[in-house]
Amino acid sequence: MGIDVKPYKEKSGSRKEQVTEMFDNISGNYDFMNRLMTFGNDIRWRKKVVKKVAELKPEQILDIATGTGDFAIMLAENIPAKKIIGLDISKGMLEKGKEKVRIKALENVIDMVLGDSEDMPFEDNTFDAATVGFGVRNFENLDKGLQEIYRVLKPGGIFVVLETSQPDKFPFKQLNKIYSKHIIPLLGKIFSKDQKAYEYLPESAEVFPYGEAFNNILRKNEFISVSDEALMFGSVRIYTAYKKK
Repeated sequence: MGIDVKPYKEKSGSRKEQVTEMFDNISGNYDFMNRLMTFGNDIRWRKKVVKKVAELKPEQILDIATGTGDFAIMLAENIPAKKIIGLDISKGMLEKGKEKVRIKALENVIDMVLGDSEDMPFEDNTFDAATVGFGVRNFENLDKGLQEIYRVLKPGGIFVVLETSQPDKFPFKQLNKIYSKHIIPLLGKIFSKDQKAYEYLPESAEVFPYGEAFNNILRKNEFISVSDEALMFGSVRIYTAYKKK
């Protein structure tokens, strides 16, 4: 399963290539834009994910589409894991992440690795836990990405996804649509060097399956005990799933 929306419709190149270019372009102020677009709530949402992961007391954690490392750092600061890998396809994002890891003096715990979530450089059954924060909707082939995550998780391992969603109830559905289609692109135009990126991000969120539709995709890819929790009136969801023991 793939999502056809691309950041730069006027350009050639695969979706993966364009997404990589986009995140390289916006890496400089990505953290600022995240705080701005979510009114700072993304930090609170990430903490809820970390709490779910911490319950399993994982020693080896993989944060996929780690970006500038927010999740990897938060996991390291709250869970006594032996190793946390932050994987991302964007060199620009990873460079920002490496600097943040260095400032936090977490180099002994966190490794920032350049790699493709749909073809990961890890052995089968390596990680106790895997997380993705606002990244699964950028997979070029969603099924392939989920199958790779399942492969590298240990039996019984937990997979937690924080991703945009769509409210179903009035007036939040209508307000979310206005915010996504008009306000986010405007913020991108004002504060970002790449306006196209902040047109693509809400477009990709609009076409991405959410709620029970995404739960069913997880189940199709062999995950069990799948559940989701709606946040911010349904505009964001946390999905939790496990690999069979």
